[in-house]
This record gives sequence, structure tokens and C-alpha cells, in this order.
Amino acid sequence: MKSISTALTHGVYHSKAQEWDQHGKIIAEYIWIDGTGLNLRSKSRTLSGKINDVSELPEWNFDGSSTEQAATEDSEIIIKPAAFFPDPFRGGDNILVMCSTYRWADSEKTKLTPANTNFRHFTEPIFEAGKDEHPWFGIEQEYTLFECTNAFTKWPLGWPEGGFPSAQGPYYCSVGATTCFGRAIMDIHYRACLAAKVNISGTNGEVMPGQWEFQIGPCEGISIGDHLWMARYLLGRVTEDFNVGLSFEPKPLKGDWNGAGCHTNFSTQAMREEGGIKEIYEAVEKLSKRHKEHLEVYGLDNEQRLTGKHETCDMDTFRSGLGDRGASIRIGTSVNLDKKGYFEDRRPASNVDPYLVAAMLVSTCVAGSEHEEGLVEHYRKWAEERKAIENSS
Repeated sequence: MKSISTALTHGVYHSKAQEWDQHGKIIAEYIWIDGTGLNLRSKSRTLSGKINDVSELPEWNFDGSSTEQAATEDSEIIIKPAAFFPDPFRGGDNILVMCSTYRWADSEKTKLTPANTNFRHFTEPIFEAGKDEHPWFGIEQEYTLFECTNAFTKWPLGWPEGGFPSAQGPYYCSVGATTCFGRAIMDIHYRACLAAKVNISGTNGEVMPGQWEFQIGPCEGISIGDHLWMARYLLGRVTEDFNVGLSFEPKPLKGDWNGAGCHTNFSTQAMREEGGIKEIYEAVEKLSKRHKEHLEVYGLDNEQRLTGKHETCDMDTFRSGLGDRGASIRIGTSVNLDKKGYFEDRRPASNVDPYLVAAMLVSTCVAGSEHEEGLVEHYRKWAEERKAIENSS
């Protein structure tokens, strides 16, 4: 890993860059999800002045044949700004723009349709249907850092070269050079999120050495997806400076090591009010009847993680529990005492699309599954394509 001094040098560069006179113009970094459903791509453009509302941002396009989103002969993908954030690297009025992707639906190029990983588009009617319940989300994003010998050889950060560390136990929320690996990366990412006005609420070292978690929220409705995706982008940018690999795989290391999840905390206004515990248990009952439907969109390769071991419930079992981190749904002990609050869905994998998991919770617990068909159909088509690509490689 690059030294902390190297990272600080980059920090000095970024702070000096923030002082540069751009003569009234700004740089907008357009960011989108590529065809893998997890990797982010971005490119920059100059705009004539400060942006105050997302409606002021122009649409743009890119070559989708290079991002697994289009064929070469019809490669133009349109990107539409969905949300924007202050750019913590360039500073000033420069911004980061989270975008949705669309492709042309006809040869005359008159009609657009959502691109393969544009699930945000299909979640909008679900969030609209549930907006009166004011659904709040808090997502706990786990990730793994890898030491990169080169682009093709990597090993978890802090692990002995070609070997294994001592068993899990001392690494969770740890302090010290022999148990904590990657704190500088975590801290810079944390501060970058705050500077970008990403609603990050905390962070901690995780159970497997080299693994970390950050928490996004509370966010209402569709904004949870915008904020989590932007936090993932910022983490990718920070790890660049350290030449450290970043993985959101749900089971990055086979064997007796914890996987990586994206535990999702959920509540409605009724759950947060006096006596809301009744609403929570009613929602859990609804979720118990739609276990398979949720797991279908809760991340690829999640079966490698949901084994019934390492703080998970197995893939085929639905179980809720009070303070139980081995359950599908955990209800906090403080929530039970207060008789109101939220519950935690521990099933989503670390590579889940946050728009998807949030929309499914609203759909099942609030909106009655009436607007799911287009979303699930779009996801199934994409997931089949991804499996085909993996099987052929």
C-alpha cells in the first residue's frame, strides 16, 4: 500500500487545486453504473456556471460498447442527471453528477428506453406509491480492500503474502497495526463523503481482516440509492490514490471467513411513532411470504454468503429475531424496548443495487407489490446476461 505521506501529498494537491481560478466555469463529473451492475464509470465536462438544481444539468452520452451496455453498431447511451453533489476533490463549485442510463429504442432515434443496469427508472413508481409513508433507509455497506501486486494478483490488505492471518476475532472495530488494515483509506473516504454532502453516518472495521463498513442514511425514498452509489464512487477514487484494490464481492475469500453484506435498515413513519412495533412485526410477516422474490434481486452470488454461518441465515430459510445477527431480519433490542423504530434486513449482498433493495422493501411492506413487474423483468434479463458472460469467460 502507498504510504500515508503519499496520500497526504495527494491531499495537498487536491487542496491547492481547490484554490485555482476557473473564471466562472465549473467541472461536472458525470457518473453512471456500467453493464456489470456494480462498476462505476465517469467523464468530465465544462459547464458555464454554478448549478443550483439538477434540472439545469444537460443530458450527455457515451460509448456503451465499451461499458457492456450496447453493441458497436448502435453504441450511443444517453445519460440523464439524477442527483448531484459537491466535488470534494476539485472543490469550489465543481460537482459530481449521478446519472441514469438510457438507450435508443428505435432505429429512428426518437424514443429512449432504460439501459440494462438502469434499475432506478423502474423503482420510481414504487417510491411514488409509498411516499406518503415516508420510508427511511440506512444501509451498511461492507467492502474488502486488496493489496495489488499487479492488476491480476491481489490478496486482502494486511494478510501475509501467500498466507493467512490468525482466525477472526480481534479485527472487528480493531485498533493497532497488527489487527487494523486500511484505516487511512477509511478516514479519507469518510471525510470525502462529508465534504460531498453524502449522508454518511458512520464507519467501522469489520470481522474479516482487511474488510470495512460504512453506513449511509437515514435517507428517504429513492435518495438512498443516489447517496450510496456516490459513496461507492468516492471510495473508488480514494483507493486509486493508495493503489489498493476494492471489492464488493459477497464472499471475497472462500473458507472460514465472513462474507460481505449490505444490511438495510428500514422504517416507515408509522413504525417510528408510538406503538410502531406492531407495524414492524406486520412488515416482517409480509417479508416472510416473499423471501424468494427479495433474494432474487438482493445481489449476484449471494448464495455463497448466505450459508447459515458467519452471521447469516441460510438462503432457503427466513427467520426474524430480537438482536439476532444470524437472522434474516433483526429487530434491535432498543427497538423492542422503545416499542417503535426500524428493522434490519440482513439478507442483501454487498454488491446489491441499493435502488433495488430499497424499492423491494417499500413494495412489500407499503405499496403492495403493484409496481414490481417492470423492475423484476428488467433485472431478470440483465442477471441472465451476466451469468451467460461469466459462464463463457
